[in-house]
Amino acid sequence: MSACSANGGQLILSTSSDPKTFNDIVASETSSSLVTGMLFEGLTREDPFTLKVIPNLAQSWEVSPDGLQWIFHLRRDVRWFDGAPLMADDVVFTFHDLIYNPQIPSQSRDIFTIDGKEFEVSKIDDYTVTFKLPKKFAPFLRSMSQSILPKHCLQQSVREGKFAFTWGIDTAPGHIIGTGPFYLDQYHPGERLIFKRNPHYWKRTAQGQPLPYLDKIIFLIIPDTNAALLKFIDGELDYIALRGQDYPLLKPLEVKKNFTIYQTGADFGSSFIVFNENPGINPQTHKPFLDPVKRSWFENVNFRRALAHAIDKKKIIQILFNELGYPQDGPMSPSSGFFYNPNVPVYDYNFTEAKKLLEEGGFVYHDGLLYDSKGHRVEFNVYTNGAEHDTRVQMAYMIRSDLEKLGMKVNFLPVEFNTLVSKLTASYNWDAVILGLTGGVEPHFGKNVWSSSGQLHMWNPKQKQPATAWERRLDEIYDQAGQELDENKRKILYDEFQVIAADEVPMIYTVLAANIYAVRNRFGNLKPSAYAGVFHNIEEIYIRDKNR
Repeated sequence: MSACSANGGQLILSTSSDPKTFNDIVASETSSSLVTGMLFEGLTREDPFTLKVIPNLAQSWEVSPDGLQWIFHLRRDVRWFDGAPLMADDVVFTFHDLIYNPQIPSQSRDIFTIDGKEFEVSKIDDYTVTFKLPKKFAPFLRSMSQSILPKHCLQQSVREGKFAFTWGIDTAPGHIIGTGPFYLDQYHPGERLIFKRNPHYWKRTAQGQPLPYLDKIIFLIIPDTNAALLKFIDGELDYIALRGQDYPLLKPLEVKKNFTIYQTGADFGSSFIVFNENPGINPQTHKPFLDPVKRSWFENVNFRRALAHAIDKKKIIQILFNELGYPQDGPMSPSSGFFYNPNVPVYDYNFTEAKKLLEEGGFVYHDGLLYDSKGHRVEFNVYTNGAEHDTRVQMAYMIRSDLEKLGMKVNFLPVEFNTLVSKLTASYNWDAVILGLTGGVEPHFGKNVWSSSGQLHMWNPKQKQPATAWERRLDEIYDQAGQELDENKRKILYDEFQVIAADEVPMIYTVLAANIYAVRNRFGNLKPSAYAGVFHNIEEIYIRDKNR
């Protein structure tokens, strides 16, 4: 295959919802990170097969004997989309002016803070940066996959205090500047995102030919998963992530429709129902974010454990995933490897145990209906993202049915995903949410969820002091494990974290889908990975037959 024959063509994918922002620093949901992941890169990345840290924007690094000072040597051939060179100033700016800026709601700040202390990031010369750490930080190299953003494009918005609103979805695509293999060329809300080949991209083939091969990548915005499936069958999409229920339909069509189905194991993420325990007061209304009566239920660990026993995970896997799924009881996926702890409390489907736990928690039954000790009927609202995640909606109906068998009244309210995010992170106006989070191999990167002061500590976010003894212990674990360089000692700490999370159940875990992908048989260099999926090497993928 010659470089000339490989170049050109387009890949057509789909996404379930519009992005909420193009600003990678403030992005907090997958609809946005899907886009920003195409545009921005970090100093390091993970090998999709060995999971080891390898160079990316930094070509090499060195560390002091005490592990507190790291020096990165940047590649000298990296250009931003506008042709300006990537330099040390961009790295310093990303950390000092963006991540550590208290005026910017950065999801990364929790990860890059140790015992409340920040990293000292400074420039040695135009292509050399040093990081001085307040203490040892075991996942440091892995954390350097953090996206780097351009100082020359964003410094003014920071000075004016406007950065949090910069690169919103109303920004002209040409103004969003990254270093990735493709740049955003067009965005048509509710319809599509179009990315084009970055002519300045730094990666080359072994023969020195420029990458990427593809000219264009198109993401069609298709909220309905069934509609996306039909478009794939009809040849309008080149790829689709399958639900278990889709497998019997697509498997017989592989040869006729000229595609291949890949299975790579359990999803790396998590799927759960979480209850609002926020004790705060709404500054606008001067009323509690949450009805104190409901908060008393949700704070009751027996209530949460009872609900965990009431969810029939096996039935969900059987009906919604066609047996292609995995029950989940703790915060990490079995695909996570070394740090995964399989020995956590297990919540099998046990209706009798669920009722017993509710009664031990002070709840009582009258005529089959559940009340608290003060006579309040147990009733609450459950939200999840609606049509753009059909499987989750169906799961929500099944969970509601399971919980209503316990005598509760559960009102299910599907909403648009960005509305759901706003409820969780801004208005705090919710009772319960069924949601999922992406995961990985490094537990520390969940610190923004599990730290009591974390931005995504959903049930009670941004605590000034840990509200409970177990949350205080999780804070200690994350601080200790972050500084422990011995992997085996880190595992002991993170094993304890997973046991506590499963025992206290602030998130009641449900099931994980098997990762199943269908891809047209027209692409070369596909190297599916359990960790990174099908298109982790997007810059290397080419069309084998452009006439097909």
